[in-house]
Amino acid sequence: MKKNGISIWGIVGAVLLCAVVGGCLYLNSLMCIITGYAAKNLASAVFVSGRAQEDVEALDLNFSFIKYVKNKVDYQQGTVRSRFLWGKATALYREGYGVTLVRGKKVDELRAQKYPLPTKPLFCADTIDWPLGKKNLPHDEALEGALEPLAKALVDERAYNGHPFGLVILHDGVPVAQRYAEGITPDTKLLSWSMAKSFTNALCGIMSLDGLIDIGAPMDIPEWKDDARKDITLRDMMQMQSGLQWNEDYGNRSDVNLMLHRETDMGLYTINKPLEYEVGTHWYYSSGSTNLVMKYLRSKFPSDAAFYTYLRDRLFAPIGIYDPVLEVDMTGTPVGSSYLYVRPMDYARFGQMFLDGGVFAGKRILPEGWTDFTTIPASASEGRYGAYFWLNEARTYPDAPADTYSCQGHDGQEIFIIPSQGLVVVILGYSPKPDRVIDFNAFLRDVIAVTGK
Repeated sequence: MKKNGISIWGIVGAVLLCAVVGGCLYLNSLMCIITGYAAKNLASAVFVSGRAQEDVEALDLNFSFIKYVKNKVDYQQGTVRSRFLWGKATALYREGYGVTLVRGKKVDELRAQKYPLPTKPLFCADTIDWPLGKKNLPHDEALEGALEPLAKALVDERAYNGHPFGLVILHDGVPVAQRYAEGITPDTKLLSWSMAKSFTNALCGIMSLDGLIDIGAPMDIPEWKDDARKDITLRDMMQMQSGLQWNEDYGNRSDVNLMLHRETDMGLYTINKPLEYEVGTHWYYSSGSTNLVMKYLRSKFPSDAAFYTYLRDRLFAPIGIYDPVLEVDMTGTPVGSSYLYVRPMDYARFGQMFLDGGVFAGKRILPEGWTDFTTIPASASEGRYGAYFWLNEARTYPDAPADTYSCQGHDGQEIFIIPSQGLVVVILGYSPKPDRVIDFNAFLRDVIAVTGK
């Protein structure tokens, strides 16, 4: 059949060909994300967390195109090689650095870069008194007994939905509940995802205390000196009100996905973003802002070794975190938005430091008033966000007190800090939205009903 000399079947074929070509081009643009996500997250889960490949693939990687990726774990070489259709990616584990997605270099080049600090733990937690270590751990047997059914319901029975890996609750600084899923122990280092941003907040506070940065001053980034971006401050970045263009949608070829799975220098990727809104007037969540902040903080030190030493000696060791893994991008800059691995109790210690106003084990870690600054709502956030912490002023969790604030990470990682109740509640696991998210509000309500003051 022809119309004006043109075959209808020819038109249909041309349309189908265009659709196929367009689909292939779009899929090709996603390959770095699909294979990179599988390689990076499987490698970290296996080599840092000590989890089994088959468990990670069956749970964490069992979605979208990711579940069709073929992964090869080489335990001797410390690599994961992932392949999907014509796409492929390699992730490399290095002691001290954790896992890095290999981009722009060969594996052997990256492996030749040795971590500049000793990698053995700073101290043995079993020989150090609580709260820095595990020795002489205090107990509140009555609360432990009362919370045991809730802990079991959350982790073992999944009565609050989701797939929790671990739970830790501190009440007035005393551990009153711990529970771990099968295959997870108190010594398993688990992924923070965006809870790492709150640790970047703490690093900013410590560097402010030491006079190394001024969060209220423009960041003085050379690429911004000739346009309106020159007015962006660290405070703007921490409150997610820089005005820089950004797309945080994890479900497509977004800025955050490209940054984490394609870029060699994650901070530089954000530096090159144009201004979309007037500085300080628009709130928009951006992992890119945190990686730029981390790059900026790194610039205040003469070397990676000096920066890593500072992180260890001023942030982690003073709160009893003796062997953290803060993974880096290809330039060696820590991925402050997403890639911290520490033990569940370490996350609880971090929360306790904020609950106690920046003091831990009797020693001031953060500047006076830093926790107050952290919980001041960003002006355009409608009470939802402070400085790299989420707030409950907007009553996201209606059954939790308004003074609740939290570190939140992708797929259901949470550190809840509730000053009025003396509570720190840590929940870690794989509990993605929308269908498997934990009912955090119900769990906090039930915990407060038991521990409430």
